[in-house]
Amino acid sequence: MIDVYSWATPNGHKVHIMLKECGLQLGRDWRVHPINIGAGDQFQPDFLKISPNNKIPALVDPEGPDGQPISLFESGAILLYLAAKTGQFLPKTDRAKYEVLQWLMFQMGGVGPMLGQTHHFRIYAPEKIAYAINRYTNEAKRLYGVMDKQLRTHRYIAGDEYTIADIAIFPWLRSWQNQGIDWADYPRLKAWFDEIAARPAVQRGVQVLADQRKPLVDDKAREMMFGATQYQRR
Repeated sequence: MIDVYSWATPNGHKVHIMLKECGLQLGRDWRVHPINIGAGDQFQPDFLKISPNNKIPALVDPEGPDGQPISLFESGAILLYLAAKTGQFLPKTDRAKYEVLQWLMFQMGGVGPMLGQTHHFRIYAPEKIAYAINRYTNEAKRLYGVMDKQLRTHRYIAGDEYTIADIAIFPWLRSWQNQGIDWADYPRLKAWFDEIAARPAVQRGVQVLADQRKPLVDDKAREMMFGATQYQRR
């Protein structure tokens, strides 16, 4: 049984959705271990052994590629691993595979980090800094525009098939309101978003651990997420 160490965040939901899309059943094929990032679970020594960057999600599969256990951190790496393990949501031909991989990297290097900063400065920062809010809100809009343009000629982000690129990007766009986005400006992306959101596996995936996540309103949670604790060497 695969062990998933996660929380109800966009990066966590990528893996939850992927597992559901691959037909792997929670409680039969995989189990989830909550890592409450507001409480500081991500800094516990046992978690750091499998996720040295103290970020969720992480995965441990007792039946790795060579029959031996494997542990992985970084959600993009986990998506690639599960795609290889199950033979799903990543094309077999080199050309189509690289089309998907470039959009997966687009999410990992652009969509996730930039929208994360947008959330931080618009929602969580203790002081409202106009320059930061404008910078990251504008970058969010630019990224939405890139995806909307891509969907002019493709049904899905990386082509005409649903892939890990779609799975990686979708959870980050669920907080579009916090990012200062008006869907009217991105009609093709909105249609894509609605189609993905309607998939039964996606609906089940975003519910994993959702009942345990609480708003980051107390000082301890803010310290764990954004304070000095985050920057200690371990």
